Amino acid sequence: MRTLKTIGKILLIIFISLLIVYSGIYLVAKAMPKLEIKSANGIYLYDKDGNLFSGTTDDDWVKLKDISPYLINATISVEDKHFYKHQGFDFLRIIKAMYINITNGETLQGASTISQQYTKNLFLDFDKKWSRKIEEAWLTIKLEAHYSKDEILEGYLNTINYGGIYGIENAAHYYFNKDAKDLSLAEASMLAGIPKWPSKYSPLINESEAKKRQEIILDSMVKNEYITNEEKNQALNKQLTYYGTKDKDGSKTLMYYQDAVLEELKQIKSIPENFIETGGLKIYTNLDQEAQSIMENSIDEYIDDEDLEVASVMVKPSSGKIIALVGGKDYSKSQYNRATQAKRQVGSTLKPFLYYAALENGFTPSTTFTSEQTTFAFAEDKTYSPHNYDEKYANGPISMATALAYSDNIYAVKTHLFLGEDTLVDTAKRVGIETKLKAIPSLALGTNEINLLEMITAYNTLANEGVKVKPYLITKVEDKNGNVLYEHKKSKSTVLNKSLVYVLNEMLTNSYSREFIDYNYPTCMEIAAKLTKKYAIKTGTTDTDSLIFGYNKDLLVGMWTGYDDNRELSVASGSKNKKAWANIMEEYLKNDDESWYETPDNVVGVLVEPKTGKLATNESEHKQLIYYIKGTEPSSTTSNLDTLIPTINQEENKTDT
Repeated sequence: MRTLKTIGKILLIIFISLLIVYSGIYLVAKAMPKLEIKSANGIYLYDKDGNLFSGTTDDDWVKLKDISPYLINATISVEDKHFYKHQGFDFLRIIKAMYINITNGETLQGASTISQQYTKNLFLDFDKKWSRKIEEAWLTIKLEAHYSKDEILEGYLNTINYGGIYGIENAAHYYFNKDAKDLSLAEASMLAGIPKWPSKYSPLINESEAKKRQEIILDSMVKNEYITNEEKNQALNKQLTYYGTKDKDGSKTLMYYQDAVLEELKQIKSIPENFIETGGLKIYTNLDQEAQSIMENSIDEYIDDEDLEVASVMVKPSSGKIIALVGGKDYSKSQYNRATQAKRQVGSTLKPFLYYAALENGFTPSTTFTSEQTTFAFAEDKTYSPHNYDEKYANGPISMATALAYSDNIYAVKTHLFLGEDTLVDTAKRVGIETKLKAIPSLALGTNEINLLEMITAYNTLANEGVKVKPYLITKVEDKNGNVLYEHKKSKSTVLNKSLVYVLNEMLTNSYSREFIDYNYPTCMEIAAKLTKKYAIKTGTTDTDSLIFGYNKDLLVGMWTGYDDNRELSVASGSKNKKAWANIMEEYLKNDDESWYETPDNVVGVLVEPKTGKLATNESEHKQLIYYIKGTEPSSTTSNLDTLIPTINQEENKTDT
């Protein structure tokens, strides 16, 4: 009991001290120039043609008198019931929160006011360092010293985040297709709950949690005498209909691009963190709205399983411009951006980098290993037994070109072990994969989890003939007066041999070649009829992930599909992914001429038997033009490296990798 009294006395002293200190700082702030905040945290995003696609315009800003009283009262009631009585900081609430948190030994309550929350919105990110907290506190005092409560509340409601939708007028149109002034009590209490935790309390994402939050808000409104208990019950039982888009032609995926832009913006050091210094930001991006629409429509058409999610990125290889990005099928249902935030196993899509390393170390497309059920034996009696998809093996030597077309796992692991496990790790890092990879036998089969944008960077290096260019979204950033704060400068470095990349890219076109049909089918045969142009393609499949990356000189598209809860994928899911990818490529490039790479002077094409890698003869059943560095093309014999890999052959149960 004495301890509680002591804590109470200490907190009382703190309270009195805070009031004295605050009064002095407030007088200083009052004497300083007035802050310009009307559009201070306005962020305006423009596409590649200079068209605004995201941002609050003057038409979106509404006066306080044009906002539903229900929304105003709901917000004040749940966020800051003493808003009109304090001067930026609710010291009694702070002392109460401190008391509760200290006596319970954990943080159970906060005491942030609407003025403080509005101040936070004037920053690009919410850094939690003490220097930021002090700066926020100072700006809150200046805000209160120069603006009326109505002006602060108006600014807050016009800039707050309602689940990726900024400002109450935009939110009212997005969720209910009406003006903010026309929101009912039921609608207003639902919207007022979103800013607390947008990804949890948006009714479009989790209506049951949103309803719980709505009830808390309605209870607070009753307690604070804004509404009666009867009005509360009527609002709570009102069945709401959600609109879920800004307009009837609105994109379901465009806001994933927007969020990715804002994430990239935070990484640009030349942008002031405090919006007061910039008066808002104009951000010019690489967005091609036609490309975004093609990607979204293709996903809608082919990825038709309601729970199956998707991430997809479209890039211009030579420049690295990201012209379209999808982080999920529908932003209104899930704001989790799988393109920028998720890390998933990449499966066989890592193999091209293994085979590039092999080419660099003396392999050719005709180099053979035996494809058969194999157990690899290591020290300390450890073994590893990978398996081919559907247990299909040649039970004899196959060429690298065939191994890549079929995505043969045995060949890949043998190559990986022959080169040394660190070789693939080093090659992956060279092409832009930043995730720390484990130098283990299964790495060759993509068992590491890697972000899609990292894989896009790596594949862009192949699509750009060995020159690494980091893909990017933002071309330029200006302040509200047009002063340039940042302009993208192309950074490129040649990290791979152009001729070897050409040989590899040509091999990747065999993923849909009829000449490779033998004891197995190339991995992309099912979409061959859809493809009118030449593409390098690689797919990857794990139990829970399906990926495809494909490109030519003009365009690279990478896609992932899977379930957020890591459910096992059906065979059909991989097929849908391939068809969606093919549709995106073909639709976007339909009016373009064929675009492929010029054959380097030191590369030669030779007619070869695909499976064996030997020179084709008149008697050969299958013949394919395969490319080699001059002097390495096959003679009458080919290289079989099996004798250098210690193996034990045995029958095993099937395990997909």
